[in-house]
Amino acid sequence: MDNVVSSVEELRAQQLERLRWSLRHAYDHVPHYRGAFDAAGVHPDDVHELADLSRFPFTAKADLRDNYPFGMFAVPREQVSRIHASSGTTGKPTVVGYTREDIDTWAEVMARSIEAAGGRPGDMVHIAYGYGLFTGGIGAHYGAERLGCTVVPVSGGMTERQVQLIQDFRPRIIMVTPSYFLAILDEMEAQGIDPKDTSLEIGIFGAEPWTEQMREEVQRRSNLRAVDIYGLSEVMGPGVSQESGQTQDGLHVWEDHFYPEVVDPITGEVLPDGEEGELVFTSLTKQAMPVVRYRTRDLTTLLPGTAYPQFRRMAKITGRSDDMMIVRGVNVFPSQIEEHLLAIEGLTPHYLCVLTRPGRMDELTVQVESAHPTDEAARAAMASALRSRVKDHVGVTIAVEVLAPHALERSLGKAKRISDRRDLR
Repeated sequence: MDNVVSSVEELRAQQLERLRWSLRHAYDHVPHYRGAFDAAGVHPDDVHELADLSRFPFTAKADLRDNYPFGMFAVPREQVSRIHASSGTTGKPTVVGYTREDIDTWAEVMARSIEAAGGRPGDMVHIAYGYGLFTGGIGAHYGAERLGCTVVPVSGGMTERQVQLIQDFRPRIIMVTPSYFLAILDEMEAQGIDPKDTSLEIGIFGAEPWTEQMREEVQRRSNLRAVDIYGLSEVMGPGVSQESGQTQDGLHVWEDHFYPEVVDPITGEVLPDGEEGELVFTSLTKQAMPVVRYRTRDLTTLLPGTAYPQFRRMAKITGRSDDMMIVRGVNVFPSQIEEHLLAIEGLTPHYLCVLTRPGRMDELTVQVESAHPTDEAARAAMASALRSRVKDHVGVTIAVEVLAPHALERSLGKAKRISDRRDLR
């Protein structure tokens, strides 16, 4: 790993110094932050300890869209070396910018992440995250090169070609969304290739929540060690936190660059470590686009560090507060559905949660593929087993449709888990 502080005490002192700089940088150079801080009656000079950050206002995705395209930049546009953006499928895209120094920092934390996963200089890294405005592919690319790896920049899609290149080039590491890696495994098996016989030893999976059951499924079907990586464009991109390949026990947050909080999603109150809530980040070193208390909408828990004791860990993301489905008064997340369908033999991790409202009440139908062609009686038995597990453990009644193998559309990037077909007028 690059040179980082080795003790919690050193880290806290470094964080406080960097936090004061970042808040002042945002206040002095971003009109949105000056207005928001003034409206809340706070000033960067008010920060005397890290806990004082809780007095500052949150930043939401809507704030970035309201200041589209470059209103959140803290440096002149001419000093911005690169721009990335979200897809904008639910409105204007959220635009993020990086100075040359920001890109250097991003490469460092990504190299640190790949090394934490078990990567080493000289490894070949197959990158199947999307390239372009999405931060995943290029972030992984720069980090792998910084570590001294050989990069295969495949991007997403063309699954048959992905398999061919894995077979021919023999990479040790693959970086990809977990849902797309399942599609790659399916393609290998369709071609008569045993995934356990490939060169892959490490899978660095990110860009979407995935469960421990998904990890078990992947590791059962292949010989690789599956580890989690976390990031989001608004905070930096991938590389905000990383799971150790040795411990596989949650993601260490690189707290020398990103200060995490967990808050109550409703009240905004900061929760103590160990309690689940919504993850919030403040950047400590970003120049082009600092973020202050950015609400990620991701639900997790902060825990003590293990492989890197000075850094706290994030538990696996259990879902997103804005992905929560309320079905007959019960809060349901796609990850809960995934956990239980993977416990049933014969079902695959390919599924879709379909919300409808045929009358006055919302209904949830889970469409899930069977692993093999099967008869109606077997499909009915698997559907009944999933309904019972969800009813017993989640507390909601659902409908289940067990589909034929490959009946659902495959994602080449982030998996779509919810289809909302309700008439909400």
